[in-house]
Amino acid sequence: MERRTDLYEELLREVESVLNGERDPIVWMASLSCLIKQKLGFFWIGFYRLVDRELLIGPYQGTLGCIRIELNKGVCGAAAAKQQTILVPDVHKFAGHIACDARSESEIVVPVFDGERRLRAVLDIDSDTLDDFSPVDQHYLEQLVARMKDVEWTKAS
Repeated sequence: MERRTDLYEELLREVESVLNGERDPIVWMASLSCLIKQKLGFFWIGFYRLVDRELLIGPYQGTLGCIRIELNKGVCGAAAAKQQTILVPDVHKFAGHIACDARSESEIVVPVFDGERRLRAVLDIDSDTLDDFSPVDQHYLEQLVARMKDVEWTKAS
């Protein structure tokens, strides 16, 4: 896990360098998806935006994602409804898991809030390895999305 910690530290520095001062949410979501994919190599990384009480696919890297997800459905919908990170070591044991790609074995979903702590999106990352996420991933991914609090979310609608 030490190696992954080093990768996250590099990622934080890179995000600060590339996105410092950027306020467009699409730029943030697209860039973060790309940077996480390049740095950590998970097979699916992307965002679902909260629009009219459902999650709509946003920028992502990977195979075709689910287009719409209802709140409380799947890991993404559960994380959005609870407004907290959900780490799933084995997606096959998560009741109601939505399999957008059959290779998914583990998943982490992190809510994205604006500066007034309103839910705006979720970051969804899938791995083809069982138990691939830990509290280390949660810690760093929450730090990354916290940097999105000052983006102008009205530009994403």
